[in-house]
Amino acid sequence: MREEIERIFPGLKTDVYSITSPRTPSYNCVAWAVGQVETWWWPDPMEQAFWPSEIPRRETIDVFIQAFGTLGYVLCATADVEPGFEKIAIYVTSATKPTHVARQLPNGTWTSKLGKLEDIEHATLDGLNGSPYGSVALFMRRPIQQQT
Repeated sequence: MREEIERIFPGLKTDVYSITSPRTPSYNCVAWAVGQVETWWWPDPMEQAFWPSEIPRRETIDVFIQAFGTLGYVLCATADVEPGFEKIAIYVTSATKPTHVARQLPNGTWTSKLGKLEDIEHATLDGLNGSPYGSVALFMRRPIQQQT
């Protein structure tokens, strides 16, 4: 498993990471970032995946910002841990096409669903830089939902 992940994401060879779930095609990084594990989220024009109905189905940064906005996320400046908030990082290619979303954990590390592969917890965002994800373009945050 690690060999395949590190072949696709060579930056993880020098990053601290751990595999936290078995591979599954049931959900992707966008769903995982918002805490869902039963559906694939993507703005595909053929409507094969879930996407908020009021948001256009285009692979642009603005569309991703709008989609996460429906869940209470707003843009923020940094990846720094902020008590009371959960954060996501949106990766884009050099053509500014969104490719991946990672979610920050309370301890400051990150969690990612690697397409149809496993979920991982990774110490930094840099381990996923390069092909196929590009690099982090922006951060968003929302207040942590209080359990009642």
